[in-house]
Amino acid sequence: MTEASSSAGPGSALLGPADVRRLAAELDIRPTKKLGQNFVHDPNTVRKIVASADLRPDDVVLEVGPGLGSLTLALLPSCRATVAVEIDPVLAQRLPQTAAERAPELASRLTVIEADAMRVTADRFPVEPTALVANLPYNVAVPVVLHLLAELPTLRTGLVMVQAEVADRMAAGPGSKVYGVPSVKLAWYADARRAGPVSRQVFWPVPNVDSALVAFERHAPLSTVDQKTVFSLVDAAFAQRRKVLRGALAGWAGSAARAEQLLISAGVDPGARGEQLDVGDFVRIAEAASSN
Repeated sequence: MTEASSSAGPGSALLGPADVRRLAAELDIRPTKKLGQNFVHDPNTVRKIVASADLRPDDVVLEVGPGLGSLTLALLPSCRATVAVEIDPVLAQRLPQTAAERAPELASRLTVIEADAMRVTADRFPVEPTALVANLPYNVAVPVVLHLLAELPTLRTGLVMVQAEVADRMAAGPGSKVYGVPSVKLAWYADARRAGPVSRQVFWPVPNVDSALVAFERHAPLSTVDQKTVFSLVDAAFAQRRKVLRGALAGWAGSAARAEQLLISAGVDPGARGEQLDVGDFVRIAEAASSN
């Protein structure tokens, strides 16, 4: 245990800046922009993330992109099991060893799956995850969250660290300048909120963007209508922001006249724009299309 390391509970020693650099040097790893790699090296930050995640002792946590294990080590004392999905084979192979070295009493709680989180399927998981806690690569954060919520219906809650602008989009409501496709699609599955900023200085290398936490909690299904129908509708509504819905949905509905008919049937003003509608409005339009 180095001077920079500190405890995160019984048997778990967190990684400090010196530990992170030593591990990276040992593995000959240079963080890459392609994979969106920025390693957290501040113990206080990972403690804050775990505390904010409000985990239950029986939770099974899914961590995406664990990297060198900074957050993983903080998660192990706080839940029944942690399943880490890592696309980098070198990092995936080293993580169990890091857990064994720094959290020997808790290392058996960790399972590492070498896979792309954008494509990983439910059958790869030895136990069903109930919570997502992750420092997500900025370039794929939204698609990863949406894929995992669709693929893993047992995911009850989540706390993810993403680029600040992405956090704003994910948590935005109707009428906001940043409200759009990610906002509505996440709202299909869960209630989301911004859960605080994260300093650039806790990462190595220091990124040139700000970061923030987004918390979400899955709600009951909004409708029996097909998710693909709703999502194609949302994509169409925001594809041409300047167009009112009557025109924007003409291609999706088959014609402007049918789009207007569906909108009126759903109780939505055909002269409104996509950014004025909440997820419930989109659901009603999709339901009208499915029944007509």
